[in-house]
Amino acid sequence: MRQPDRIIRLDTVRDRTGLSRSTIYRKIAEGTFPAQLKISTNGAGWRESDIDRWVADPVRWRPRNEFNFDDL
Repeated sequence: MRQPDRIIRLDTVRDRTGLSRSTIYRKIAEGTFPAQLKISTNGAGWRESDIDRWVADPVRWRPRNEFNFDDL
């Protein structure tokens, strides 16, 4: 049985990536880092699987809905 995708918060994302808060948000704006999900009125988090994919290959990471011609 597949485990559900966990939502992780900013401190965990920073620990896993080694990036600063400002770098994370700059990369989100550039489209080179997974965007956060709104999880409550004042809270946001990231899908753990998205962060794992970014950590595995940060240079080639693209959002799941973008088609990557390099993968052909």
